[in-house]
Amino acid sequence: MKCIEEEIPFEVPEGWEWSRLGTAFLTITGNTPSTKDESLYGDDFPFYKPTDLDAGFEVYSSESTVSKKGYSNGRSLPEQSVLVTCIGATIGKTGFIRKTGICNQQINAILPNEKTVPEYTFFSMCSELEQHQILMNASATTLPILNKSKFDNLLFPVPPYREQILIVEKLKEVLSHVGEINNDRDSLYTTIKMVKDKILDLAIRGRLVPQNPDDEPASVLLERIHVEKEELIKQGKIKRDKKETIIFKGEDNSYYLNDGQMTLDISDDLPFDIPDSWEWVRLKDVFIINPRNKLDDDLNVSFIPMSLIEDGYGGKHTAEVRHWKEVKTGFTHFAEGDIGVAKITPCFENRKSTVFENLTNGYGAGTTELHVLRPFGKSILAQYLLAYVKSDYFVENGKQVFTGAVGQQRIGKEYVENAYFPLPPIKEQRRIVQQIAAVFEYLNMMSEALS
Repeated sequence: MKCIEEEIPFEVPEGWEWSRLGTAFLTITGNTPSTKDESLYGDDFPFYKPTDLDAGFEVYSSESTVSKKGYSNGRSLPEQSVLVTCIGATIGKTGFIRKTGICNQQINAILPNEKTVPEYTFFSMCSELEQHQILMNASATTLPILNKSKFDNLLFPVPPYREQILIVEKLKEVLSHVGEINNDRDSLYTTIKMVKDKILDLAIRGRLVPQNPDDEPASVLLERIHVEKEELIKQGKIKRDKKETIIFKGEDNSYYLNDGQMTLDISDDLPFDIPDSWEWVRLKDVFIINPRNKLDDDLNVSFIPMSLIEDGYGGKHTAEVRHWKEVKTGFTHFAEGDIGVAKITPCFENRKSTVFENLTNGYGAGTTELHVLRPFGKSILAQYLLAYVKSDYFVENGKQVFTGAVGQQRIGKEYVENAYFPLPPIKEQRRIVQQIAAVFEYLNMMSEALS
């Protein structure tokens, strides 16, 4: 007889016992019916895989199913079996199945018996005690595995049957309240998102902060941008846009677009009214779209793949450091103060957009799934443009013009170039950006408190 006192993690109440999982239960490791035999697959029985266990206590169905023949060839699991993933990144994920079926080899199943309340088994396997044992006994490799013998050797506390029933009843009662709290929390998260959407909508319509009649109007900004563009053209840094457009308001209060060849009434195309001190422009007329950098090969720069750009409304990013020669070809270029906008679904809808800041030596490269916008001089604040590209107006209109196959849809450069952009005076841009930051800081504090 072996003394296991040092293994016991804590004392249990009188009447309880410690057992090994393989002693207290019959356990089974699943297997996968041969995919070469089509007759093994059908719609008769569930074929449980780790992803199906996401349903936790309510596993009523599975994504894959097998035929009666496939079920007979597998290892039968009665309803109320407890399934535990024992391999990979989701090791320890636990589900309580409500329908008889089979499972694959990534899962060990604990079959119900007459001495243990099945729901107690499930809740126990979800506990910190069992989850910790699973992790500590798994192989320490890049692909953690808990083999069947180690799974059966896990310690399991067994209360008297009547006490198991009381524990389950109390847990269900508590969890029902937790569910209500989670529903309320989810509702608050949704409300916070709606408020952020509304703030951005008000911002780009000129309704977030009051206008100041002493502000230099946006028309003066456009004149400065024109001068800056002409200087860059003169220096050979950019090419002249032969399709540059000018938007102006006529004496009839209608808006017109002139592209150098014709003048069109675009009043019906503009999405909303803006203050008199603002101007409507197209993005391509006030930003350089998808610029390229010319740098020394040995210069260290920031490298930012899509995974390092946060989604949502924060606009944060992190970066790696690479030599320019490693990333100058086959990647998108950007510089300090540029704005990057994800162009592929679902990153675009998830608002993966950012202002590139604190770049190594002021330059960077990254994912090709970005459109990059570079302001002319200091006439347009990057954070104001960021608010615009994160707004429902820009995102929802972009979704209407997606191109490409499902799952690989993108907004094209043409959408970005021709998007109508409401341009405020520079001082009002500053007030807008400050107000957004103040309100979002408060909303983010609420989100953090909820989490």
